[in-house]
Amino acid sequence: MKGLSGRKVFGGWKTIGLCIALAVSLLATAAFADVELKMPKGKSFTDHHNVNLKRIIYTPLASYRVGPYAAGGTGYYGGEIDLFKWINLKYGGINGIPIVWDECETEWDTPRGVECYERYKNKGPYGATANDPLSVGIAYALQEKTQKDKIPSITPNHGNTASQDGRIFPYQFPLEITPYDEANIMVKYVGQTLGGMDKLRGKKIAVLYHGSAYGRETIGFHDTMAKQYGYQLQQIEVAHPGNEQMAIWLNVKRWNPDFVFLRGWGVMVPVALKTAAKVGYPVKKIIGNIWSNSEADVVPAGAAAKGYVTINTQAPGRNWPLIQTLWKDLYEGKLTGKNEGNMADKDKVGSVYYNLGVVAGIFHVEAMRVAMAKFGKDIPLNGQYKRYGLENLNLTDEKLKEYGVYGMMQNVKTSCKDHTGGHKAKFAQWDGKQFRVITNNWIEADQDQIWKLIYERSEKYAKENGVTPRDCNNPKDVLYDLAGAK
Repeated sequence: MKGLSGRKVFGGWKTIGLCIALAVSLLATAAFADVELKMPKGKSFTDHHNVNLKRIIYTPLASYRVGPYAAGGTGYYGGEIDLFKWINLKYGGINGIPIVWDECETEWDTPRGVECYERYKNKGPYGATANDPLSVGIAYALQEKTQKDKIPSITPNHGNTASQDGRIFPYQFPLEITPYDEANIMVKYVGQTLGGMDKLRGKKIAVLYHGSAYGRETIGFHDTMAKQYGYQLQQIEVAHPGNEQMAIWLNVKRWNPDFVFLRGWGVMVPVALKTAAKVGYPVKKIIGNIWSNSEADVVPAGAAAKGYVTINTQAPGRNWPLIQTLWKDLYEGKLTGKNEGNMADKDKVGSVYYNLGVVAGIFHVEAMRVAMAKFGKDIPLNGQYKRYGLENLNLTDEKLKEYGVYGMMQNVKTSCKDHTGGHKAKFAQWDGKQFRVITNNWIEADQDQIWKLIYERSEKYAKENGVTPRDCNNPKDVLYDLAGAK
């Protein structure tokens, strides 16, 4: 397969196959062993929504399954819930302590998201262990509230980029990659396809971004990179939800950029691809960001999506040990004799958003396992201990193999300073039927450059809000709210 410049960049995830399509063909007949976590098994737990029990890990979900962004919310939260349910049914919970959750429908609306948070934050014996809104707007709106309430906010692949700095944002976790990581990796990918970053000079890049806090997160950083690498830049806002884009794409066609970055979400993406095709702009020159990279983005666009390139932090498909285990244990009823899966449309199991939800679920589960390993199983099951676990994730190759996702996702190692812990991505191209991975290796964001900008933003925030940065060399500051715990 060829990249944007025609140069061969074919490759795949560091896993059993070289690419998703090849993995499917090679592994369709292969039998994976069921995933077995190194965790004691308790009595199978089925009362997944009972917040009145004395010992639970309460993990509410501010989900959205209706509205223009339903495809993303349905897949993401479906993947998370399937993992939680599997942990409960097979192990009785985390170390025998069940995960309990509610869903509160936000429709990806910020005021609704805040309302949901206020509704669930104090439920259960210890309150919520985390906030997981899958929304930049909701995450920003709750930034100070979650800090005050000592409830960590998990925002994988999105959120406030500055919250990568755990010294100043101890309860915010933009895990895997931040918006700045993503933007930088996309520019580096273009540079690679051209034959070197110096080849960017004089080129033209247009960024079409969603008209929301999420879409606007990278405006300043794109300006910085354009000056650094010497390319011309146009940044164009697409009004929410993005149903009408003809005037925008006519202007794009007139300017004729070498590449278009699509920082989209929901219906904006297939409309962009179809409109680009109508005006005659080559779809193979369009690169979609993390939230423009799913089957729900390309299938509605039909033939117009063929050749579309996207950035990815986790591979789609069912041919990963954990996804196959979830399929067999839940959807085929191996554990209980009936379908226990959360996805009404079972064809979406293994989709981009579903697999991302499974990855997010792993962050939730592993964080509590880390906290219990450090402080014991009898800890108060609250946000303070989960925060410690999230800040000390170490998803090594060995750990990813234990979860059955080795090759499906990247290593993630967080710390007092770094609340993201991944900073890498790969690229895939839609061939009309499936996404094929087109980069051999993970591409890592330029952390030297990004940390300088993050410090500028985070330290400005700290000064304006009277926040004293933690000293990550001080053991008490590292433990933070648990400084007195043993």
